[in-house]
Amino acid sequence: MARRHAERFCAAAVLLLAACGGTSPEPPPPITIGLVTSLPVYWPEQASLSELVERERVAPWPRQVIEQHHRLVPLDTLAPREGLAALDLLILAQPRPLSPPENVALDDWVRDGGQAVMFADPALTLESRFPLGDPRRPQDVALLSPILSRWGLVLQFAGDQPEGERLVDVAGLGPFPVNLPGRFAPAPQGAGMAGDSCRIEAEGLVARCRIGRGRVLAIADAALFEEHDGGPGRVRQQALEALIGGFARRTAGIGRDERGRAAAPGRTGQTERPEPPDGEALSPPESG
Repeated sequence: MARRHAERFCAAAVLLLAACGGTSPEPPPPITIGLVTSLPVYWPEQASLSELVERERVAPWPRQVIEQHHRLVPLDTLAPREGLAALDLLILAQPRPLSPPENVALDDWVRDGGQAVMFADPALTLESRFPLGDPRRPQDVALLSPILSRWGLVLQFAGDQPEGERLVDVAGLGPFPVNLPGRFAPAPQGAGMAGDSCRIEAEGLVARCRIGRGRVLAIADAALFEEHDGGPGRVRQQALEALIGGFARRTAGIGRDERGRAAAPGRTGQTERPEPPDGEALSPPESG
């Protein structure tokens, strides 16, 4: 009798584990992601076209991680905004300075419901094979003041901080690698637009913003995209997977509008109710 009860208990435990998600989590729903970057994220650094062809067989690790489940589209420009219409998410990873038309296109697209992640590093620590001044070298200092000011933010940098990589705990991301990060602060009074709101977290490393009907997650560092000891390391992969997966799940939850891009809730000019932290998501659900 005791053995029969034990067998029933074990069977029930197996069913309970399955019902509670004991199996591997499902991958996030696929989305279309635009990428604007000066970093070797989509293509490796190369000195010539022939070298690019030879090295194309091994894509940089961030591209590999993203393209496991999603479509990644490299973009040369953000203008006109019609080129952003099919995107579910836009990643700006230490981009070159944006032109005035690009700033306008990006701002309009976000305000109309677009979702963006911006990595703005004031002191890039990623090593490059190209010397200072070489146009092939990644952008050493983020020059994004016009769009950040439009969104009510200013990027600052403390030059007396200790150099070296460390991990910062970011809500929804877990341990996040940084090296000489910047910090976001509210822009001077009068910057930004009425109805926009940003919540600054993790000692200024992260800003989660509602811009019109859209959302922006800004991170004042780009060390996430570095490699050490020949690879990214599991912490970097997990952080990037959490970032993209959160936006993908949110996109699937809110659906798409008739133009094929994610439509975020909220109305410009009205105060939003703060939403609870979206544990696995990194679209910025909270509003200040």
